Amino acid sequence: MKNIKDYDLEELKNELKEIGEKPFRAEQIFKWLYDDKIQSFDEMTNLSLELREKLKNNYTICNFNILKKQESKDGTIKYLFDVLDGNAIETVLMKYHHGNSVCVSSQIGCKMGCQFCASTGINFVRNLTSGEIVEQIIRVEQDTGERVSNVVLMGIGEPLDNYENVVKAIRLINHPKGLNIGARHISISTSGLVPKIYQLAEENIQCTLSISLHATDNQKRSSMMPVNNTYPIQELLQACKDYIAKTNRRISFEYALAKDNNDNLEDAKQLVKLLKGMLCHVNLIPINKIENGKFDKSSNENIMRFRDYLNDHGIVATIRRELGSDIEAACGQLRRKNL
Repeated sequence: MKNIKDYDLEELKNELKEIGEKPFRAEQIFKWLYDDKIQSFDEMTNLSLELREKLKNNYTICNFNILKKQESKDGTIKYLFDVLDGNAIETVLMKYHHGNSVCVSSQIGCKMGCQFCASTGINFVRNLTSGEIVEQIIRVEQDTGERVSNVVLMGIGEPLDNYENVVKAIRLINHPKGLNIGARHISISTSGLVPKIYQLAEENIQCTLSISLHATDNQKRSSMMPVNNTYPIQELLQACKDYIAKTNRRISFEYALAKDNNDNLEDAKQLVKLLKGMLCHVNLIPINKIENGKFDKSSNENIMRFRDYLNDHGIVATIRRELGSDIEAACGQLRRKNL
């Protein structure tokens, strides 16, 4: 059956017309799904019994089952969700003073093969639908009883490799009658799919674009991220500059610091040269050690020295707060252990 959460409001109005119902019912259904977050059509008590039966016979609400849940001492919660077809995905809730952030997956498995990511080695199965992406947020809110205020598309998968579903999910998350989360509280990450960055610039979505950069020369970046063989650094950065010019939105560059690899002062100097003059921010990430991975976390001293050099030379840089390290909250770790 069709997942009713895969439809935006206009599409749902058309669906209801097809089954002989008034389009205004779509807004009532949207309220039940995204505001009240009900789990069955029977709970939609302002709809007729006849309409509820039609919905049950034609659609599913797509309520994910929680296969596993790990809670960290810092409040981070990592979920392994059953997506109802025999596959599983990860979603992480992170608690900050400014509110709750949820990191969602966009694919089952990943094609990118980044050497520092625990998702590497998990075979790609399929794209998640827009409704399945949104359902991760809804399920977290149902489980915790707490409002999610920020969403990051940085879980398993390359979001821009699932472009249409991801953009549709962002619009559902942002829609006033959907989850009503401000676009500026939504971040989308990419390993650097250049054509899709240009496409995203045309969408007029005020979300934050995060670029997984992680190295300052093509040889090193290609060894860490095979996507660089197709879209090298210079081509990627030109797309970023064009994106900024088109949207006037600041880009966040993700930079995972690996010991004796990309964390020395020369790398910091080269990063300043690459990003000088761009409307951007650098998010330095203490790399997570993964099983059989070849990269180790940089020392705290090196991480702080790297940050200070960037800030002293005009590039705003911060160090990402480490959350959930005691529950292996890095992308892919929980799913790898439960395959």
